[in-house]
Amino acid sequence: MVRRICALVLLVILLVFGHQAMGAALTAEDRVAQLFTADTIDADWFAPAFLAQVPVSQMEVIVTQYREILGEYVRSEGTPPTLTLIFSQGTVPAQIVLDEQSRIIGFWLGVPQTKVNGLEEALAGFSELSGQVSVLVVSDTSVLGAITPETPLAVGSAFKLAVLAAVKDKINSGELAWDTVVRLSEEHISLPTGILQSWPVDTALTVETAAALMISISDNTATDLLIDTVGRETIERYTPLNRPLLTTREAFALKNDDNEALRSAYVYGDEETRRQMLPAVRAADLPDVSAFARGPLALEIEWFFTVGELINLIAYVQDLPLMSINPGVASVDDWQRIAFKGGSEPGVMNLTTWLVGKSGRSYAVSATWNDTKPLDEARFMTLYSGLIRALKQMDERQ
Repeated sequence: MVRRICALVLLVILLVFGHQAMGAALTAEDRVAQLFTADTIDADWFAPAFLAQVPVSQMEVIVTQYREILGEYVRSEGTPPTLTLIFSQGTVPAQIVLDEQSRIIGFWLGVPQTKVNGLEEALAGFSELSGQVSVLVVSDTSVLGAITPETPLAVGSAFKLAVLAAVKDKINSGELAWDTVVRLSEEHISLPTGILQSWPVDTALTVETAAALMISISDNTATDLLIDTVGRETIERYTPLNRPLLTTREAFALKNDDNEALRSAYVYGDEETRRQMLPAVRAADLPDVSAFARGPLALEIEWFFTVGELINLIAYVQDLPLMSINPGVASVDDWQRIAFKGGSEPGVMNLTTWLVGKSGRSYAVSATWNDTKPLDEARFMTLYSGLIRALKQMDERQ
């Protein structure tokens, strides 16, 4: 909930992007090779402005993480600043910019792409993760692979697929239109992710704008606005394990340790009791965003779905244009169309993608990981990317 899933990017550092000087002592290719092959990283390789944002200690952690996933560095391909870095066990897209002294002033690494020999191998890595994992991979004709797909787990903002499904129902019935204007009220203002939490109360938006923000950048305030617009009970037909369905603001309030007594009463109450408590929950104070930096927080307050339920939801809404604004982990060049929604908070991560292949066949993959300790999100995204590449290979054989 708190962090937007930047599914295409594990690290973004773009500082004062300029042009590499002609005749520099080291090229961008030289510098990136040095970065991934040296025993230690030297501060002299970076411009002072870069180090002010990203210290050497952080770069050491990042480089080590990528080495652990991808193996030994081999070479780079491409034309700077855009490169593909080749390792013994895979590749990663990168951008690197040097100043006139061949020091790094801009650096970006994308999602690692490990070598995959089929779907079975791609799935195997998920079984090695700690905690609870659930994965389901399907085509338009069959189940292709699964790991405990019947287990409901916390999915964070992926629950917003259910909100969008209810919005689509209302539009199909004529009760709403995409250009229907709705207005922010104080009760809709939630915590990030998103941008609307900073907008003035009474701001007017169309339903389509709110839905696009909810899906593409996981805007929590837009989500609560839409829940209020379509009605909690309307959405609950899609959320059998989440009744009453919490808004993001309500969930954040219950996660606030200052509201521990309220949270305990809510958790142990039955559905009727919980519904009666909702006014008190809405009136409760929100936590500071920094509370989520300490690790998983009150994971009993979440949205719980099976991966099958999420695939059914994305199958229903995948045709909406707004579902393709953020393609997630998948490459837009590899597929005719991509629809994506994910969710995360400390201890929770889900990625759900609908893919239409060049063959015309459709595929869907949903993966959820829950643990009581912070997750290795880079590892999870790499494994998920492997599933998508295995599906691409399968589609190419059609």
